[in-house]
Amino acid sequence: MELTSNLFSILDEMEHEQVVHCFDKETGLRAIIAIHNTVLGPSLGGTRVWKYSNEADALQDVLRLSRGMTFKSSISGINLGGGKAVILADDNVKRDERYWRKYGEFVNSLGGRYITAEDVGTSTKEIEYIFKETKHVAGKPFHLGGSGDPSPFTAYGVYVSMKASWKKLTGNDSLSGVKVAVQGTGHVGQFLIEHLMSEQAIVSIADINQANLELVTSKYSTIQVVAPNDIATSDVDVYSPCALGATLNASSIPLLKCKVVCGAANNQLKDEVVDGDAIMQRGILYAPDFLINAGGVINCYIEATGEYSKEKTMHFIEPIYDKVIEIFNKSEKDHINPQLAAMAIAKDRIKQAKSKSMAN
Repeated sequence: MELTSNLFSILDEMEHEQVVHCFDKETGLRAIIAIHNTVLGPSLGGTRVWKYSNEADALQDVLRLSRGMTFKSSISGINLGGGKAVILADDNVKRDERYWRKYGEFVNSLGGRYITAEDVGTSTKEIEYIFKETKHVAGKPFHLGGSGDPSPFTAYGVYVSMKASWKKLTGNDSLSGVKVAVQGTGHVGQFLIEHLMSEQAIVSIADINQANLELVTSKYSTIQVVAPNDIATSDVDVYSPCALGATLNASSIPLLKCKVVCGAANNQLKDEVVDGDAIMQRGILYAPDFLINAGGVINCYIEATGEYSKEKTMHFIEPIYDKVIEIFNKSEKDHINPQLAAMAIAKDRIKQAKSKSMAN
């Protein structure tokens, strides 16, 4: 996708409202904030720090991620739109308090159209710095009245989705003895593994971060470590991508040996139609990523309402189990892949809200 010369046509195709490039020479900050849709409410999405090969890759990532956030919030029944931010990592740039406060100024300049939170490369520490410049943040640390790291809630949503997927396949949602390959053992992956081990699943893991692997294996001696290039094609029941996106593509899908794909990563399908169809044609159940990993954004939404409680968050997360089965049933009935079935439901809610707003 050529983004630099066709930007407005791409925004039209993906239906984005606004894209903001943020640059500060003094701190070395280079960031892109994408606001996809604000029909249901202000856009919310994390700030990702990544070493992109080039600026076009960063732009493509933020456009895909922000669009996914729109669908995630919509299908979860919360009143938020979709947004996302990426920061182009540079080894020569010091990401200190001054750096993050400058980024906070850019977020604040959007007047609440975008609410930021944690993502890959950010934590409650960075959120605390950003919060000094803008109130438009979620996932604040507990001592600032926030809900802390949203990772446990994301992981729980994926866990109940895995149980629902297994029930759809076998009629039984117990994961005891089920072989699960988890790609990525960051915060979300670690909490997911904790749930799986408590249910006596047979877990294998892979990660490019050796420290994460050592942390997990020190807690669970029975977990098998697999090379990163081999995890997706492991002979397992469930493949759980919990790292970066686009791992399900024309190259990897023919090699899958799993029965279910259910993971926390965003944008797992490189192409929602082609790759979603390819997985379905292989008889593999694919649990739509933006539905099953919505626990984190749900938690951030409850915080943003100003009336946070864990119980309120769980009230929105628990129904993900039934929604996963609903999506699989719709997929079968309409003869479309589960990702498209989930997108249809998400888009319909936005369409109804927009029609109601125009009527008023």
